[in-house]
Amino acid sequence: MTPRRSTDTVAVLGATGQQGGAVATSLLAAGIPVRALTRSRTSAAAQALLARGADVVEADLEDTDSTATALAGTRRVFGMTSMDGGAEAEFSRGRSLVDAAVRAGVEHMVFSSVGGADRGTGVPHFESKWEVERHLAASTLSAAVVRPTFFMENLAVQDGPEGAVLPLPLPDEVPLQMIAVADIGAAAARMLIDPSSTPSAVEIAGDERTGSQMADAFATALDRPVRYTPLPTSGLPSEDLRAMFTWFTEPVAYRADWELTRTLVGEPMTLERWARRDAAA
Repeated sequence: MTPRRSTDTVAVLGATGQQGGAVATSLLAAGIPVRALTRSRTSAAAQALLARGADVVEADLEDTDSTATALAGTRRVFGMTSMDGGAEAEFSRGRSLVDAAVRAGVEHMVFSSVGGADRGTGVPHFESKWEVERHLAASTLSAAVVRPTFFMENLAVQDGPEGAVLPLPLPDEVPLQMIAVADIGAAAARMLIDPSSTPSAVEIAGDERTGSQMADAFATALDRPVRYTPLPTSGLPSEDLRAMFTWFTEPVAYRADWELTRTLVGEPMTLERWARRDAAA
């Protein structure tokens, strides 16, 4: 049974990172107590969460017992995994998280996966997240999955000898759906606070642009010319990333639900709005 709306403490994995930090920020802004799980309670990011009222607890996601102890007493948890160490290591950490949550008596988990994970992309770190999704679905936990598209935070304008450029290993004519990490946090927080009125799985995006359109958004936000520069995928450092950018070129790679995104987030950030905010930070 899907839990109802709650103001109980929510445990947040990766709370000192981008996604987990965004979830913690949205929960704290809504007045929801947060237990932030982190490898180091003394890090600057952990101390910042403490200062904002979060309960910060050390946990090692490689260790099911450690994670279960850190989750004890919480009913809801935000979970995520990183691609560090490869697909097998990512699945192992995700499986450990789910098993720890079950052992700790958690009722509901919102897991951050990736857009397209359910569609057999062949991208290693998409497939590993899908395996975590499957393990979660087979567990006794009530669960929901948020599947973000490409992170706007992965885009960066660079200054070169011929002016500002936006490089990306993607042909200029290929549109790419994308989302701001803050909006991932807002969506996941909403799904944690009120599971009964939110979807069990949703692919989210705030904008969709080709390479030149991305450059135009940055040019407007930064008030200076920016040129898009497509790069070859052969220059990427791993087969995983090469597979991902190759998948992006397939017709309708990401398939965000724009209406559900707005239901969860309100009005998500466009790339231009995000770039303005990032430049002002």
